[in-house]
Amino acid sequence: MKRVALYIRVSTSKQDTENQRRELEAVADRSGWKIVKVYEDAGISGAKGRDQRPGLDAMMKAVNAKEFDMVATWSVDRLGRSLTDLLGILQGLHEKGVGLFLHQQGLDTTTSAGKAMFQMLGVFAEFERGIIRERVNAGLARARAKGTKLGRRRVEPAVEARIRELKAAGDGILKIGRKLGIGTSVVQRVFKQVASEPANFR
Repeated sequence: MKRVALYIRVSTSKQDTENQRRELEAVADRSGWKIVKVYEDAGISGAKGRDQRPGLDAMMKAVNAKEFDMVATWSVDRLGRSLTDLLGILQGLHEKGVGLFLHQQGLDTTTSAGKAMFQMLGVFAEFERGIIRERVNAGLARARAKGTKLGRRRVEPAVEARIRELKAAGDGILKIGRKLGIGTSVVQRVFKQVASEPANFR
């Protein structure tokens, strides 16, 4: 029997997660899945990152521990509204061999069509890494052209945001450096910055 975790989210306190939960439970019952845990973020926008969504954060930690075989959610926009955040979540599932069921989109990544979808996500993820590398290199080239001495510099916001996401997903310094095509010193700098911040600002 397939072990499934449900993830449900609503953006405002005036909305209710019960409809999503009831529908997903009905799907699980019809499909013969065993629901092992329900993760919920109520009154939290999908534009918020993982660090501001405790339900999602707890679920991704459980994904790393392989506590279930698949995540089922009402719709792709329940997971995230930012392409960067969404790719990070989907990559995290894929790397641990955890499937994804999206009720509204009718997508099940444990099927052949769904597996093809995950492979396409890898293409988009590589595209994203390429864009980040190009931004970094273009910034360095501009600085050199202006005669700026390239010493210790601030990490570009897009790169820093991606490093923080991957760190929150449990990736280490070397792995993040490889994924983003950047030096480990850059990753270490962001790690140190995160460690020095108060917990409520991370």
